Amino acid sequence: MKNSLLLTTASLLLCVTLPNAANARPMTETDLASMKRLASPSASPDGKMVVYQVQETDLPANKRRSDLWLLRIDGKEGGPWKVGSKPGFNEHSPAFSADGKAIYYLSNESGSDQLWRYDLGSQTSVAASAFKTDISGFKFAPDGKKVAVWGDIARDCEEFGCDKDGDRSKPGPGTGREYDQLFVRHWDSWETPGNYSRIFSFEIGPDGKLAGGLNMDGDGAETLVGDSPSKPMGGGDEIAWSADSKTVYFALRKADAQEPLSTNLDIYASDHALGDPKNWTSDNAGTDTAPAPSPDGKYLAWAAMARAGYEADRQVLMLRDLKSGKVTALSEKWDRSIGSIAWAPDSKSLYVTAQDILDQPIFRLDLKGKVTRLTAGGTANDVIPLAGGSLLYTLNSVSTANDLYLRDAKGVVSKLTDVNQAVEAEVDDVFVQRFDFAGANGDQVWGQITKPVGVKGKLPVAFIVHGGPQGSFGNGWSFRWNPRVMAAQGYAVVSVDFHGSTGYGQKFTDAINKNWGGWPLEDLQKGLAAAGKVDAQIDITNACALGGSYGGYMMNWIAGNWPDGFKCLVNHAGIFDLRAMAFETEELWFDQWDHGGSWWQRKDAEKWNPVNHVSKWKTPTLVIHGEKDYRIPYSQSLATFTALQQQKVESKLLVFPDENHWVLKPQNSIQWHRTVFDWLGKHLKGK
Repeated sequence: MKNSLLLTTASLLLCVTLPNAANARPMTETDLASMKRLASPSASPDGKMVVYQVQETDLPANKRRSDLWLLRIDGKEGGPWKVGSKPGFNEHSPAFSADGKAIYYLSNESGSDQLWRYDLGSQTSVAASAFKTDISGFKFAPDGKKVAVWGDIARDCEEFGCDKDGDRSKPGPGTGREYDQLFVRHWDSWETPGNYSRIFSFEIGPDGKLAGGLNMDGDGAETLVGDSPSKPMGGGDEIAWSADSKTVYFALRKADAQEPLSTNLDIYASDHALGDPKNWTSDNAGTDTAPAPSPDGKYLAWAAMARAGYEADRQVLMLRDLKSGKVTALSEKWDRSIGSIAWAPDSKSLYVTAQDILDQPIFRLDLKGKVTRLTAGGTANDVIPLAGGSLLYTLNSVSTANDLYLRDAKGVVSKLTDVNQAVEAEVDDVFVQRFDFAGANGDQVWGQITKPVGVKGKLPVAFIVHGGPQGSFGNGWSFRWNPRVMAAQGYAVVSVDFHGSTGYGQKFTDAINKNWGGWPLEDLQKGLAAAGKVDAQIDITNACALGGSYGGYMMNWIAGNWPDGFKCLVNHAGIFDLRAMAFETEELWFDQWDHGGSWWQRKDAEKWNPVNHVSKWKTPTLVIHGEKDYRIPYSQSLATFTALQQQKVESKLLVFPDENHWVLKPQNSIQWHRTVFDWLGKHLKGK
């Protein structure tokens, strides 16, 4: 489908953060760990105000805390102003009341995460709930008289939290856990069979506090057993109210013996007063998620994947006429995967996000399937349509972290916040350039170069490889793999969106299937060479490669199949042995889809296994892993380090006992970066 802002091959799209005369020093890992994090914006019903959370970092205490900020969208009366915030507590996930007179939010002020109400008139806060368990999230009904609340609760608990958590894995009297089906572990936690993320519906009393309460996952013959929102990454976009405020829609995957093999989230509808869940998408064995009822009550939209067992299939926007029951695949002819869904207030179109050639813009999708791109570069999220055609959203890029933006009905974009202005004023800028080249099979492949501004002479290369593998190192900010902070150390940071990456159509994404070490490696080799031709300052003969997850797998694969390509490698949470991975990981659908079934069912199972090329390893390698990583267990990195040490290849192992697949804690992030930068400096700069 034609896109009015589609990038052409010739454009190369030079993206520059313009030099600031006040800039005086390179950005550091401490800057990155300390930067503020804006999230969870919510607009007032009249569209004049926005409340959002900002997370700040206390480095000495090695923790983060969040506060709420209120801002007039028109910029009048100054601001923003901190609201409802109390030192020593976390206030987050704000939402306006239906009358616009109060802001509800979650806070741990009472000792657990509960719902609080901040009155804009009196500027005081009171607790709206006092449950026995934490609230994970909440969502108001359009009439403002009801609210859906969710949290981890025993399945046999009839209230929002009981004295016992229902975990059947700990029968006692000892400390042993017992399981009779998978999952046993998931992401970074041991499973708690009998305890799930559950949704309850409440009335909002005259005093603004919650009253009543009914579970939405049913009882008796209608009992649903599973997590909603889904774990480990699900959120409030999986839960929605109907326009008439009578029904709660939610996505759920059944927690049975097939769950580790299933991507079959279904959308259920449960009556607020009855709690009788009905499956609305039982005919689709793939993922159905992100239910979004239209404001006029005529339609239900959602995102659906057609293929069962494939977590990276294209998400198509589906539209159900609630009166006739007719279902239309509205974005079927548009070869992009829907990331988020928001209805226009007049119900005549939808606003969606989707990855598109290194960016994640906002698109308008009308009810006939016509697509119009609305934003340019960067990664947009948290889209909030306002009356009159304006859009409120967050935006980040390689150069800058999240801030709030407003796009008016004429397409004029204004930046509303600048939460990291103090840091940005101190640190040097970066130059970002994208390039394309003919990769495997002659297909067009895209890459990106990030380098410091104003640095003379040849630059050594930090060649970063994204994970997923169905992902992208595009024009977006990251607090973990951040090209800007890497470039600030004096490197040209080069990335390539190899076959298997997202944002280029589903055929390109599917191309990595049963092909992990084939076309992606060819793309990386050709991409590094292409980057050297695009920018003569880049010294591709003086390069180190870095990658995490699948990128870590690729470091092991490179070590055995491109052994002369780099002066060093950095392998974070990489796969060493595909055979062991097939039996040790938790979400089996991912491993089995990408490689062709269970280990004993695969054809050429050993073809792309790094362990088979270990005798060719000679590149100095830094190996990093978190002990709480259950996606790729840390034993994979122990094996990698053992193989390196046994063959007397220069190597170092860094293990974090308190981290999962990602490094999240502030001081751990600083240690991660300093260790990586020391490794790169030793091998690329001789220091």
